[in-house]
This record gives sequence, C-alpha cells and structure tokens, in this order.
Amino acid sequence: MRLQVGLAALGALALPIASALSPRSAGSSHATSDLGPDENGFWWIHSEDLSAAFIPYGASIAKLLIHDKYGIQRDIVAGFDNATAYELDPTHPHLGGVPGRYANRIQNSTFEIDGEIFHTDANENPTAEAPNGANTLHGGHNGWDFRSFTVVSHSNDSITFSIVDPDGEQGFPGEVISYITYTLRDLTWDFKMVAIATTKKTPIMLSSHTYWNLDGFANNETNTALNHTLYLPYSGQRVGVDNILVPTGDILANKRGSVNDFWSAPKQIGADLESPEALGNCGFNCTGYDNCWIVNRGQKGQYDWRAEGGYVARLQSAWSGIQLDVYTDQDAFQMYSCGGQDGSLPLKTSQGLFGADGEAPAFPRTIPKYGCLVMEVEEWVGGINHPEWQRESKQIFGPGGDPYVLQASYVFSINTTATTS
Repeated sequence: MRLQVGLAALGALALPIASALSPRSAGSSHATSDLGPDENGFWWIHSEDLSAAFIPYGASIAKLLIHDKYGIQRDIVAGFDNATAYELDPTHPHLGGVPGRYANRIQNSTFEIDGEIFHTDANENPTAEAPNGANTLHGGHNGWDFRSFTVVSHSNDSITFSIVDPDGEQGFPGEVISYITYTLRDLTWDFKMVAIATTKKTPIMLSSHTYWNLDGFANNETNTALNHTLYLPYSGQRVGVDNILVPTGDILANKRGSVNDFWSAPKQIGADLESPEALGNCGFNCTGYDNCWIVNRGQKGQYDWRAEGGYVARLQSAWSGIQLDVYTDQDAFQMYSCGGQDGSLPLKTSQGLFGADGEAPAFPRTIPKYGCLVMEVEEWVGGINHPEWQRESKQIFGPGGDPYVLQASYVFSINTTATTS
C-alpha cells in the first residue's frame, strides 16, 4: 500500500464537530458536556459504560472511569488531577503517553540502516564513559511523550492526536508524521497508531505506556497491584536482556512453573516474588517484572486478532471484579510491575482511600512499589539492533512504503467469580 501524506493532512483531518453534540454522562464531576478541554485541560470521550480523559502532552490517557462489581466508579489509570502537572513533573514516569519515535531501549544509542550508523539521544544508565547514558529509552530526552500533540479531531466517543517529528530529532533520520486515535465503544477502549516516514528510512515503534490499577488504588486490603492476576496464553518465550534491560539477542523460554510463566495458567503478579529467580529478573538488583514476552500466535495458523477469545493478555482483580482483556495486532507484550515507584507519585482525587472524620486513610495517598502495572503492546523490543530476528519490515519504514500501524482493543468486563488466589 502506498500512502502519500503531507503536512497539509494535519489540517485536513481536523473534522468539523457539531456543537449540538453532548457527551453521555461520565458520572464524574471532572467530566464536561462540552467538546474541547475541561477546566483541568482534559479532553473527554465516552461510551455507554466507560469515560476517558486525554491530554495533548504525549497524547496521554489521564483518566479511565468504569464501575466495579459493586457499582462504584473507579479511575483505574495513574495520572495527575491537572493536565499542566504532566509537563511540570521532573520525574516524568511516562504516565499514559505514547513513547516514540522508538519505544523501549536502543542498545548503545545506535542503530544501522543500509550501512549507515545513526546515534540517538542517550538518556538512561549514565556511566563515567557515557555521562548522558549508556542507552536510549523511549526516544530520548525529548521523546514523543515529552511533547504536545495537536488535537485534529474530537467527538463524543473518539479523539485523534497528531505529531510531526522532524528529521534529525533525537538523532533519528527523516521526518515522521503520526496520528493517534482513541475511541470508546460499550466496554472497549480502542486505539490505533499510524506513523508515516515521509523522507528517509527510519525506525518506528510505538505503544501506550499506561499505568494500571484495576482497584482504582482504593483496595482497603492492599495498596499494591500484586493481587492482580495476569494470563498471557501465547507467551511461552521472552526477550532476553542484560542487567540494564537492553536486549541481548537471546530468546528465552518461560518454563512451566518459572517466575516468567504466565502462559500455562493465570497467576497473581506477586505469586513468585519471593523466589530467588525473581531477583534480577527486571535488571540489576531488581525483583519483579520489566520484561518483553513474545506473542506466539503462529501455532494457531491464520488468526483474526480481534476474534473473541483471542486476547494476548488478561488482567483481573478479584477485589474490584474488573477484568481487562487485551487484543492487538502486535507480536510482543511488555509488563512492568512498577518496582521503581517509591511512594512519591500522588494519587488523583478520583482515586484511593480517604480517612473518615479527620482520621488518616488506611494507606498513604501515593503509589508505592508494586502499586501498579504498565502493559505495553508493541513489536519485539530492540529489534533494530538484532537483524537475526528478521523484524526489519515491522520496525524500519521509509517513504513510499507501508506506514507503521499499531492497533489494540482493551475490552473490560466485570468478573464476579474471580478468586484472590
């Protein structure tokens, strides 16, 4: 497929929205009945069962509201109460944004295309030899989720953001134009990410870096997400990494019963954290998860990624009854168990527990270690530096060729039969 898209397309996609349209009630004082940002800078979309708020900074999701098994509305993604806080936060944990132009890590901040070596902005793991960093994470110091996108279309149930990434930005060759569309329908959050390389061959890999807690951080029994159950039915293998989480080129087996086995049966996130195998699993001296599982659906032959029952991941909380099934056209799945959280990131006013009659709440109103999960649908991380994986057609894009496309559907339901074990 040949796609010719220029800068003028940004304006062409800005669809006229009838002012008479009014969103369905979100059941929240933070929602607005007007199209456009509310008083906190949030752009809302709605379905019959879900409401979500987004911000142009990073094309980020800021709120996702759903009723749990008791009928109580929960905001199940981490974020801030005001859009301006995202840009001001010095820690920048990539809350809900779209990391780009290349998500995850680039070894030695270099890659090669057609014999030419490119150097990207190093921004992680500084050393004496590399004071800025030993590798590039999520596109560099000025990756996509550090920048404000343009809202080019907004309706009651859908919003589209766009960004133009110039040639040479963060060391990446060529201009890239990207469109990020989020849509709500019934109990489903759909998103589609399209990126077009207009001038030169370049790596492109995107994702959604959303921090999840299906209890809305309001569980009175625990303030972590270790009670959440995860199932990865097609992920018997993972990408091997070194002690700074840079892919080594090895594809490793997740043997039945091992720490990284989420394929043989559903398992709570915290089930194996006491195992010696869990230490170092997410990097040097790190206990937990920050790993990329391979999605091996080839065993099924031809498949439709949207088909019922074909989810690549299922996340459940028995406490809230909320279940999330992840469907995607991507071939890898990264899960991070929030081991880097230290209680410094505050909860939103729409989340957590509050004390009664001036008493302190059961838990601090912050996100602790293991208090959340990040789930990223994406391509095989680090594939641009491992040609032996033969992922080039899915990670390198050029003018006149097919665009980069990522599609996913996050399907929610209420599961009242889930257990805590």
